[in-house]
Amino acid sequence: MSYLGLLLTSFSYLALLFGIAYRADLYKARGRSWINNANVYSLSLAVYCTAWTFYGSVGLAAKGGVMFLPIYLGPTLLALLWSGVLRKMIRIAKRYAITSLADFLSVRYGNSTFLGGWVTVIAFVGIIPYISLQIKAIGFGFDLIAQSSGNSADTSSDSTTFFITLALVAFTILFGVRHLDATERHEGMVAAIAFESIVKLLAFVVCGVVVVYGGFGGLGALFKEAVQKPELAQSWSFTSPGVYEDWFFLNLLAMLAILLLPRQFQVAVVENVNEDHVNRASWLFPLYLLVINLFVLPLALAGRLLFPEGNVDADTFVLTLPLLLGNDLLAWFVFIGGFSAATGMIVVETVALSNMLCNSLIMPILIRLPFVNLKEGRGLNSVLLFIRRGSVALVLLASYAYYQLVGSAYSLVSIGLISFLAVAQFAPSIIGGLYWSQGNRNGALMGLGLGFGIWLYTLLFTQAIQAGLFDMSWLTQGPGGLEWLKPTALFGYSGTQPIVQATFWSLTLNLLGYLLGSLLTNPTQLERQQAKLFVDALKLSELNNPFRTWKATATPLQLKRLLERILGPEHTRQALVRYTEMRGKSMPQFLDEELASGDLIQYTEKMLSGSIGSVSARIMVSSVVQEEPIGMEEVMNLLDATQQAIAYGHQLETKSRELEQVTEDLKNANARLQELDGVKDEFISTITHELRTPLTSIRAFSEILHDTPDLPPEKQREFLKIVIKESERLTRLIGQILDFEKLESGKMQWNLEILDVHDIIKDALASIGQLLRDGNISVEARIPEQPLTVEGDRDRLLQVLLNLLSNAAKFCPTQAGRIELSVSAHAEHFEVRVRDNGIGIPEQEREKVFEKFRQLESPQDGKPQGTGLGLSISKTIVEHHGGQIGVAPGSEHGAIFFFTLPIYTEVPTPPFSEEKHDAKDPHR
Repeated sequence: MSYLGLLLTSFSYLALLFGIAYRADLYKARGRSWINNANVYSLSLAVYCTAWTFYGSVGLAAKGGVMFLPIYLGPTLLALLWSGVLRKMIRIAKRYAITSLADFLSVRYGNSTFLGGWVTVIAFVGIIPYISLQIKAIGFGFDLIAQSSGNSADTSSDSTTFFITLALVAFTILFGVRHLDATERHEGMVAAIAFESIVKLLAFVVCGVVVVYGGFGGLGALFKEAVQKPELAQSWSFTSPGVYEDWFFLNLLAMLAILLLPRQFQVAVVENVNEDHVNRASWLFPLYLLVINLFVLPLALAGRLLFPEGNVDADTFVLTLPLLLGNDLLAWFVFIGGFSAATGMIVVETVALSNMLCNSLIMPILIRLPFVNLKEGRGLNSVLLFIRRGSVALVLLASYAYYQLVGSAYSLVSIGLISFLAVAQFAPSIIGGLYWSQGNRNGALMGLGLGFGIWLYTLLFTQAIQAGLFDMSWLTQGPGGLEWLKPTALFGYSGTQPIVQATFWSLTLNLLGYLLGSLLTNPTQLERQQAKLFVDALKLSELNNPFRTWKATATPLQLKRLLERILGPEHTRQALVRYTEMRGKSMPQFLDEELASGDLIQYTEKMLSGSIGSVSARIMVSSVVQEEPIGMEEVMNLLDATQQAIAYGHQLETKSRELEQVTEDLKNANARLQELDGVKDEFISTITHELRTPLTSIRAFSEILHDTPDLPPEKQREFLKIVIKESERLTRLIGQILDFEKLESGKMQWNLEILDVHDIIKDALASIGQLLRDGNISVEARIPEQPLTVEGDRDRLLQVLLNLLSNAAKFCPTQAGRIELSVSAHAEHFEVRVRDNGIGIPEQEREKVFEKFRQLESPQDGKPQGTGLGLSISKTIVEHHGGQIGVAPGSEHGAIFFFTLPIYTEVPTPPFSEEKHDAKDPHR
């Protein structure tokens, strides 16, 4: 295939990607979304798998065996923590309209313009090698495919990569910088990246299957052949010196990179549509990493077996193996897969870096330059687009220059690890900012300065020396002969890979600088406020407004003009329509208002933050809004309030715990009151029904007797019997209610006398006899022969016994009921038990049946007749007599009620003496 054919194929593929992106943007404009899907979100995260994964992992496996795995194990392990860390970052980014890592750190540490610019510089310098890696991969892919067809003389490799770079500049601008968006979300780009993730996965897996099974007959045969060669048998061993140290640091770098690479922050945080998509990504993304790495080691072993002389670069095995097997179609498909992996990374990384350069470095500088006068200029939209597009060109051309000067001499993996360590320098400031409220701007600057300085010296400077740009004596002897300052063995730490010692020193000094800088200096008030909002991000509701509260004056028309200068008239109109609709106003009413509310100023700031970053947005809003000065009186009032707040702080902290307990008690009490209120309503309904039933019967039969004088005598007696029975029932109901009222108010008259227990039980059985006969219920009574006496109110104790017996009769089965009544005497008390063979009482209901108005429902008959006061009244009567009442264990298949009363024993009056007696009457 000629260079021209390759170019046409590549541009056709890019056109396909652009078509996908264009369609996704059209759907977004219509209010729909292709990327509001957890699977698409998970696939977009696979932009982590670049040309390094597609080509470099096989190259690393060919040289170091399983040492390629930590780069993918690290992200897999971190996925377990995504539910906390990533959710918090997403929520913060949405609240502040954050669009980049630089913006994130700038906002966290007091809206520091300098910190945002410093982060941008580190990201730019650190990521340039990584983008150059992708350019290198595309370049050698072109060369290999073209050379295999005998077209190597068409053009030079350098000119090919240069033209590819220019094409990528145009393609990236089309993808991510066509226009400004107030939300800075690129739905088309994300959709295209998700598609690319599928293409590169299929290409790599198909290549592995064809090479392993077509060239070697399967995995078993391949490993069997490889194990016969001692140098290959070591590929999956851990015997090399320092291997565990290497694994630890490489895993650490990969874990940090998956969060802190600008492209990962872009797709995982900025482009996130729904934070619940993180749940799916926490297992689908690691699964993607597993599948794309299944054939890494087999392809590496195949390359070592087929190219034993080592005359083929291991980074190119994925392409050279299909070419060696004569499978041109597979080689073409693999080239497209590698092209996808490289271009996907380049587009997203370049868009992320161009945003950072524009929002956090260039715009803050231009806004402050008086001769530029951006604050009062017009048409800033075009200026911003020019800066963004120029930043894209700057990033890609700088990457091409790095590739020409340094990168062409190094493997893909070694270049990638350099960039991993560069972005890892953000870790202390990011993670500390999320979870440590004492971290401040000075600590972040100190940590980043130390860490980035070590990175420059130990890695980038070393590559420049090896490329011949500086004297080699720096590596062999150290600067000025100081060996402990050699870049490859800093402070005497040697014997490991350069990346390992660079990781150790840069991250250690970075963390120490962050901690010391934060502990030894005081944060500003704004930093304290931002720290609280970041640390507690998952606890705060959406109503907590993170933007600054403005005490200022501005008109809605002024803010509208400011938005138009940056967003353009159409986007401004849409934004303000949304704002006015949420507040129930029309646009003319809104624009006629004399002063803009603080809420509108904050809304304007948020809209601008999405396009130019939070720091630049605050500067632009400040140029329009005239802030009101704070007078001395207000300052003194503020100081006085602060002093009082400090004085009360410790008291409030102490009281807060007490309030928490009181709140919990009130919550329980309120729930109990609500429950009792429901029971009361049910009681009123029940008692009304219970009273109406006998009254209705009495009236009905009385009217029959009155209106029918010639009614037969037997019918008259039958109807009069019913009237008498219902009257007695009505009397009992009213008596229960009156008894309850007297007991509750303490007005009950108690007629105490010495009573024979046997007599009370006989009277109770006689009174309830007819009810038992009507229900065909048998009664078995077991009463001891010895006399038992009790001091009490006869009527009230009889009422207790009748209530228990009548309740047992209510719940006994029809025509098969059985009640057991037993009395047992003990030393100082006797116990009465009433047991039936009814529905029983569940264990959880045993205490509740004695509550007021509570009735136990039968599964067959529903709620029984009565007021629900009988057991509550009985409990009060028994306890007044010094006894206890309850439900015995084993009542699940037939209720067992019991009550105890003290036995009355007459105690003789002792003679006048100082002698003391143990015997006494416990009830007097």
